[in-house]
Amino acid sequence: MQSVGIYEAKTRFSALIEMVEQGEEVRITRHGKEVVRMLPVRRKPVITDEQIARELEQISALQQTVKAQAATDSAANLRHTGRSQA
Repeated sequence: MQSVGIYEAKTRFSALIEMVEQGEEVRITRHGKEVVRMLPVRRKPVITDEQIARELEQISALQQTVKAQAATDSAANLRHTGRSQA
């Protein structure tokens, strides 16, 4: 990681871009405080096709374990079952 001031970054911008392209992180500061962080762009996808397929399988398995409530329950019946019997 390299840290440079704004003026230096302006005068060496092309060189800093080359450093970032090579995988280096560059931070640009103003009066000692970081204001910009330059990072290389990820070339690889964040998630692979295999990971997506595995997640979809887990979602399907979870959906099969969840049981929907019977459609015969009326709103009045559901309201009554939620109340205490006191």
